[in-house]
Amino acid sequence: MVRRRSLRARVLGGETVVGTFLLAFPAVAVARAAAGAGADFVLIDGEHTGFGWETMTPVLTATRAGGSTPFVRVPSASRENIALALDMGAVGLMIPMVGTADEAAAIASWAHYPPQGIRGTMFGLAAHDFGEVEPVAAMKKSNAETIVMVQIETAEALENVEEIAAVPGVDILWVGHFDLTTSMGIPTQFDHPLYLAALERIVTAGKANGKPVGFLTSGPDDARSLVERGFTVLAYGSDLGIYRQALRSGLEGIAEALG
Repeated sequence: MVRRRSLRARVLGGETVVGTFLLAFPAVAVARAAAGAGADFVLIDGEHTGFGWETMTPVLTATRAGGSTPFVRVPSASRENIALALDMGAVGLMIPMVGTADEAAAIASWAHYPPQGIRGTMFGLAAHDFGEVEPVAAMKKSNAETIVMVQIETAEALENVEEIAAVPGVDILWVGHFDLTTSMGIPTQFDHPLYLAALERIVTAGKANGKPVGFLTSGPDDARSLVERGFTVLAYGSDLGIYRQALRSGLEGIAEALG
């Protein structure tokens, strides 16, 4: 197991981190390759992919072993989904469609052991690298390292973003840009003034409450622009997108070389 300063401490300390999504290839080899390539976190999408727990658990374990931080985007904000993701080895949670501060507070309580929350206890499984642990110390460590990232991706969430950002136990705000623009009635209009104002409002709410804000980046120039705008948690593409882009570039290069 590679040890490093916890991702939560890094992001709450103002450091910019960059990870990636797994959407198509939930394999141990891909997770270890992503960790080995330097991804600060590897986020397995359980919302849109249909990946089950038996599929995701080995990937989470491999990510941990590779020294990266494993995240799960749960299918929905329920106590069951959050508890299982954490018990199966996730350190970070991405929670979709969070609309209110009350919802965010419930999510934070499900993700943390007492006294911060009401997470149920289980020790010695994937969340503890299958080793023996001292229960009280393990709960304290988990509470210090677990990352709760809520998605701001609806008009309701935007309206309540200041209150959501103020909820104890919520660590990161993540902009779901496709869903947000769709909910605002301007689908995919990422240069629309209302959307640009929404981004500024979300970043401002995060800064006012000491909560980093995250976004999906397409590459170096875009990442630089996002950081300049106040985003410090970035995800570079997905396994499928990176593979498709690399393959297309290679095939086009070969076709050009061969005339």
